[in-house]
Amino acid sequence: MAGGWTRDGAVQDQIDDTVADAVLAARATMPTGAGEPFCTSCGDDIPAGRRRAIPGVRTCVACQSRRDRPLVSTINRRGSKDSQLR
Repeated sequence: MAGGWTRDGAVQDQIDDTVADAVLAARATMPTGAGEPFCTSCGDDIPAGRRRAIPGVRTCVACQSRRDRPLVSTINRRGSKDSQLR
């Protein structure tokens, strides 16, 4: 149900457009062209199957896995309750 001056389904159209824009942005950052035969991080061989599957690949599976791993922070930025009361 849309409100105001919008038609029914306008919210879903906006969601679809947002997802489409995100997909286009992700594709724009993907490497293209000929892949590297050796990993640019560690120098190991990149298998031919990986180079065929991912055009423009520049890292081996192990290095790419390390790059994709989320950063985990162990710092409590909120601080303790006592420090907020001072």
